[in-house]
Amino acid sequence: MRIFITGGAGFIGSHLCEEYLSRGDEVWALDDLSTGSIDNVAHLRDNPGFHFREGSILDPAPVLDLTGTCDAVVHLAAAVGVKYILENPFLSIRTNVRGTETVLETAARFSKPVLIASSSEVYGIQTKAPLSEDDHRVLGPTSVSRWSYASCKALDEFMALAYHGTMGLPVVVVRLFNVVGPRQTGAYGMVLPRFVQQALKGDPVTVYGDGSQTRTFSDVREIVPALADLMACDAARGEVVNLGGREEISIAGLAELVKSTLDSDSEIVFVPYDQAYGGSFEDMPRRVPDLSKVRKLIGFEPQSTTEDIIRRVADAMRR
Repeated sequence: MRIFITGGAGFIGSHLCEEYLSRGDEVWALDDLSTGSIDNVAHLRDNPGFHFREGSILDPAPVLDLTGTCDAVVHLAAAVGVKYILENPFLSIRTNVRGTETVLETAARFSKPVLIASSSEVYGIQTKAPLSEDDHRVLGPTSVSRWSYASCKALDEFMALAYHGTMGLPVVVVRLFNVVGPRQTGAYGMVLPRFVQQALKGDPVTVYGDGSQTRTFSDVREIVPALADLMACDAARGEVVNLGGREEISIAGLAELVKSTLDSDSEIVFVPYDQAYGGSFEDMPRRVPDLSKVRKLIGFEPQSTTEDIIRRVADAMRR
């Protein structure tokens, strides 16, 4: 198959390129390199099955060309990371809504199957756990820009499901929960690589807020095969599917685990949200996925522990 991956030079995108190439597929990757990096795919440039184009999903021309060329589309390109979203609110909204609209319109024109990467952020401040795909979303006020990302990703889902329902477009929506691994950077607010980098350097490990907020973390090496399997799964068409890890841990607990796993002497420092992000900010107190649907669809079961993931991220940073 020929696979078109938007955001193909990003953290998850570059790993997904490797996954499809290992399956014998051809890959066309599009990335504007705003948060992705050409270094993430540099090792693939000599692979005859890999093709890279620098460009934006906001530009219909490359999206049209590559969608027409390929058999399926995986849409990963997005403005990502809490810090990036807060610092670039308008660009983030435009990228995450208009970009997805362009991808869906073009996929519908060619009747090409498409996987839309969404986010656990759409659940907002919902405290139920585990969260199933049909649970209600609970969002904060529009005056708090944090919620713009959750709203944009929810709108992406609505658009994708509308294309499926009205035009029969083969669509799969995947809600990703804190995917972690090599090539992920803490520069945009990603917590685990930031903690690991600080611990390796002996710098203070900075926990935002009181650290009571909980998350689950998943290994990118387990997530990308699941994305490819969901893309190929007929039963997943028209579905919203959670994809993530299973171990719930508080952010304060994560900081302690990073320190102990890496045998680091770093001090743990708690930083108020207003100092970390400025202005008004609200965080999500809990995020744990119900994996029943993805287990039924493709037999997905996360194997890596949070400690395993920390070690792999640290090993990659050391290299």
